[in-house]
Amino acid sequence: MSAARNGRLISRWRIVEVDLWGEDYLDLVEPATITIRANGHGEIAFGGMQAGLDLAYSTSMVSFTWAGCDEMDEVSGDGHAELLDSGSIEITFAYHNGDKARAKASRETSSTAC
Repeated sequence: MSAARNGRLISRWRIVEVDLWGEDYLDLVEPATITIRANGHGEIAFGGMQAGLDLAYSTSMVSFTWAGCDEMDEVSGDGHAELLDSGSIEITFAYHNGDKARAKASRETSSTAC
């Protein structure tokens, strides 16, 4: 499905909770966020990790693969973000051959369509 038909997920989201890490870790370097753009790409950043996303869209979900750096080490993985009835998203995020986490994120109020 094209991003244009799934505009509800296209935004910058503030990651507010992750089941594996505490709030102090989430915002270690910068505020923890995930950005979902209409062009098939996005970004995610939390703790010491920053990565680019390659996105695939469905009705109420975006799946992604990601690659970036975590505390200067190259890392990659996959995941998805699902729109909840509350208007927030739940993110399932997995490192390749490593940790898996669930996160919750709220739309940033100043965000415009990306």
